[in-house]
Formats: sequence, structure tokens, C-alpha cells
Amino acid sequence: MSRNWKQSRQLAAGLFTGAMFLCLSADRGQVDWAVWGGESGATHYSELSEINRSNVARLKQAWIWKTGETPLDPYKTRPGMFEDTPLMIDGVVYVTTPYNRVVALDAESGKQLWAYDPKSYVDGQPPNGTGYVHRGIAIWRGEKDPRIFLNTRYRLISIDAKTGKPDQSFGDNGIVDLSQGLVWPINKLHYTETSPPVVYKNLVIVGNGVGDRLVYKNDPPGDVRAFDARSGKRVWTFHTIPQPGEYGADSWGGGSNQFTGHTNVWAPMSLDEKRGLLYLPVSTPSNDFYGGARPGNNLFGESLVCLDANTGERKWFYQIVHHGLWDYDLASPPALVTLNVDGRKIDAVVQLTKQGFAFVFDRVTGTPVWPIEERPVPQSDVPGEHSSPTQPFPSKPPAFSPQGVTLDDAFDLTPELKAEAQTEMKKYRLGPLFTPPSLQGTLGRPGIIGGANWGGGAFDPETGFLYVKTSNQPAVWKVVKAEHTSEVDAEWTGDLRAQATFHGRLPLTKPPYGQVTAIDLNHGTIAWQEPFGDWPELRANPALEGVRLPEKLGVAGPQGGIVTKGGLFFVGGEDRFLHAIDKATGRDLWTGALPAKSYGVPMTYRTRSGRQFVLITVGQGTDAAVVAFGL
Repeated sequence: MSRNWKQSRQLAAGLFTGAMFLCLSADRGQVDWAVWGGESGATHYSELSEINRSNVARLKQAWIWKTGETPLDPYKTRPGMFEDTPLMIDGVVYVTTPYNRVVALDAESGKQLWAYDPKSYVDGQPPNGTGYVHRGIAIWRGEKDPRIFLNTRYRLISIDAKTGKPDQSFGDNGIVDLSQGLVWPINKLHYTETSPPVVYKNLVIVGNGVGDRLVYKNDPPGDVRAFDARSGKRVWTFHTIPQPGEYGADSWGGGSNQFTGHTNVWAPMSLDEKRGLLYLPVSTPSNDFYGGARPGNNLFGESLVCLDANTGERKWFYQIVHHGLWDYDLASPPALVTLNVDGRKIDAVVQLTKQGFAFVFDRVTGTPVWPIEERPVPQSDVPGEHSSPTQPFPSKPPAFSPQGVTLDDAFDLTPELKAEAQTEMKKYRLGPLFTPPSLQGTLGRPGIIGGANWGGGAFDPETGFLYVKTSNQPAVWKVVKAEHTSEVDAEWTGDLRAQATFHGRLPLTKPPYGQVTAIDLNHGTIAWQEPFGDWPELRANPALEGVRLPEKLGVAGPQGGIVTKGGLFFVGGEDRFLHAIDKATGRDLWTGALPAKSYGVPMTYRTRSGRQFVLITVGQGTDAAVVAFGL
């Protein structure tokens, strides 16, 4: 048998194998990631399994796309952290950059197809303290070509997904001014948008963001509104701050509902499309750390609210923090899940919280799946403040983050540093969860990052497990006399330290500083909990030279992850790695190096060629990039 004949036969066999692979890949078909949370219920779940436990170790970077954004001196702006979760439909990835540009990329190669710049930076730096950030867009299929809805600062923009051009039939040449039609007139530069809209039928629904440091009468309120996706006409409004005559108005003493702002929905919302139910995670009223000017429980502040998505009519609500004083706004998107509890099938909604709880309700009736208890909590000693005597505590599942602070929680990697940390801690008011801010300064845990934050959880319908990445850092809440400015008009306000440190920026409390937890929602238990990631900057601190450190210090951050049918939980951290974690055990199976710290929630899709990709956004400013991994 000749050598040439053998080579020809091997080539033919190779071509046949390749053709068979392409056929099988084509049969698998494209799988999109068309909604921010994977689907409208924000479960962050993917049915894809091409990347799985057996082969994830072979995952490599497939392509990278950089935003190229820099500070703009003429407008005094700077791009913030790249927090976007891209979407993919019809073979195109859609990205929202920190400067709120929308960019279309080829899903296979990452090649840029078009870009739309709303030039939001012309209005200067947003008031949220984070610089320009944006977490994503929404897509409406409609009757024509798909439309992209971008909510940026005070504008809602409809963009043709094929061309990247504004849809001239929507609003005013493609734009609706969101600063108009609120319950009272506002300074539009104090109104902002960071999380994606919700699309339901022919409606596009938006909340809004307000900077915590804005403290004055009639600062921007949190009205949630629905607009016609074709014309941009407003269809309905829900007042998160009940106005006179509306349900809940009596929970605002002294008529404070007529001048208190915020109480907004800045986190992603969730939707039960089949039932037409919309779930709002509502944030804290102004001001975040002193409520003397707004006596009462302050509905619907820090409440999970269920609305009829067609009309905006309230169906049910549950207030998770009464008279909020800790910036424990509901930062996580409610996850819509189906459970089997004691042999009973329940369509449920799970609200994760910064304070480290998972509140679980029947999503139709609002009835708690497990009892929720009102327990006494420490009271405020700040003049004029009347904190709530009780707060809600779920009986199940148990807390997934450490709560409260005692001297035993001090940094303990050496006896000397522990003693020094305890000396520093004694300067503050200490106590259990919900110990109020004080004139002395209260050291509390979880801090304002959480616990859980805007990344939310990832629910696996196969096991009933909800996977949560959390932060364990404390904060210092201090109440001070306010200095009156154009942005602050109050008697008292908060002086917050989001990180509590000592001895050259060592954390006051012991590690780990970040964890991943698997919550068994069928039984209301913790299945497993592991430290997540590392903190290289802390490891390199000169004060720890020669000290034996844990293998994982854990890393804080508000990000979340996704869970796949391939047995994996993908999540990024500020340790510059994308992690693939075995969803059954919590063990790291693979870590992919990233060019910068990651700030977004990952996503995954399969292209027409049959290839599965996992994408994550990283960096800020000139480091900001989309990184794609594939086998």
C-alpha cells in the first residue's frame, strides 16, 4: 500500500470526521442569551453543557474586545467599572460600555459590527459616586427588526438592532426624556440609570438610580414607569413613595412622602412573563443613614413589590427592612424559581439581601414559604431618630453571610494584630445585625456591599440549589451634622466608611472576605459554602510578611455568577480570574486569567457553528474589555 494512498485515506477520513462534526454542531443549533439574567426570571441558568466538568480545564481565551474609553476632560467625566452583562441574539453580541455606548460584536469572532454613542458624558459625571457604569440593555422583538432599549442617565432610547440607529418613530427621534412626568419636578442631572429595562409584550419598563449623597427635599423619586415600545408613550406609573390617598402613605410621618426622594429601583427587575407579574427590588429612602425627617416604616422602601406588568397595579408586597438606616437597599434581582417543599410544588420568588438573607415567597400570593419572624433589634441613640423596634428575620434558609460584629470577629492572623484590631474596634458601637448608625460610629456587618448585591444568585432547576457570591466586609456607619450645599439640605446625614481598616489598610475583621454559597431551596438549608477567590493586595501587605495565610483569603465584590447544565458555576472576582466551580461541591475546577479585575456577571451562548462561549466584562477606563472563553 503506497504512502500517498495512506495519506489520501487519512485526509478523506479527516474530512468526513470534520463534516460529521459540523453536521452535529449545526444540529445542536444556536442558543441565545437574550435577557440580562439569562431569562426574564433572573435565574442566570443556561442549558448548555458543551463546556462541562470533564473538559473545562481546556477552556482558553477565544477573543477579546476593548472599549477604548478614557476620561474626557472637557466634560470632567471618567468611565467607571465595566459592569455589563452582554446579550446575544441572532449571532450578534450586544455590549453596553461604561460610557453607555451600545456596541454590536460578531458572536464568533468578537469583531465590531457597529457602535451607537448616546453621548451621555456631555451631561458630566453622574451623581452615583461610581463614575459611569451600566449593566445592560433589553431587546424587544416587535413586528419588525429587533429593537434595543438603552436607558442612559435621564433618557430611554430605542435603537435598531441591525443598524445601530435610533428608531425615529419612538419618542422624540428615538428618545424619551425620563426626567419628565415624575411625581414632582427634578434636576435631571441628578437622575441616572444603571440597570437594564424590562420588556414585556409591547411595554418597556424602567426604574432609576439616585446618588446616595444627594440629600435634599424633593430629590429624584423612584417612580417605576412603563412606556409603549413602539411610540414611547407612557402607559402606567407606580409610585414607590405612596402619595396622599394611596396605600402606604400613612407609613410616612409628617407628610414626608411629599418631599422624600430615592426609594428607587436601581437593581435589575424580574418578570413572570406567563402571569404578567413584575417584581421590584426597592431601595432605601433618602437619606440612607438618618430617618428623623421621615418617621415611620416608609413603604415601599426596601420592599419586594409585585405589580401587574400590564397596568402597574400592586398585587402584593413585603417590606424586608423597616425604616431603613443601613443602605440595605434590595440590590439583587428577585429570582423566579420552582421548588418542591415537603412534596409541594411552589412557583416562588427569592429575594437575596445585603444583610445575608434569602427571603422566599409564593410568587403569586406573596405568602412566605417559611415563616418570617419580627424580632427586636437594637435602637438608635441619635437625636430625633426613631428606628424600628423590630425587623424581619426569615426562619429558613439560614443567613449566608456573617452578621453583626463582636470583638471575637477581629482580624486574627497574628495575636499582635488581633489585639490591635480589637483596640480599634472598641472605638465604635458594636452589636448584632441592625445595630443602627450612631454619632460614635457603628461597626456593622455585612457592610453596604453585602452580603449579596446586584449580581444576584444563579438557580439550578435540576437540583433546586441557588448559588450566591457574597462579600463579608464590615462598614462604619456614622451620623454627623450636615453641611448644607446645593446637594445636601438636611439636619443630619451619614458619614460612611465602606471598608473598616487598621494598621496600613488591614481589614478589621478576619477572613474570608468573600464566599460562594449553595442554598438548597427545596429544604431551606445551606448545602455547602466555600471561600471565594483571593485578595492579592492584602496578601502582599508588608504587615503580613512571613505570616502563614489561608489558601484563600476570599475577595469582596458585588458580582454574581451563572450556573450551567454542564455542572459548572461560572463567576468572576476582583482577583483577576474567571472561576469555574463544581456546582456539586464548591471546588474550583478551573481559573482563567483575566487582563483586569472583573466587575460584570458572566453569560454564555452557543453559536451556529455549535461552539459554546463564556463571556465576562473586566476592568475600567483603558483596561475595560469583553473577554470570551471557549474550548
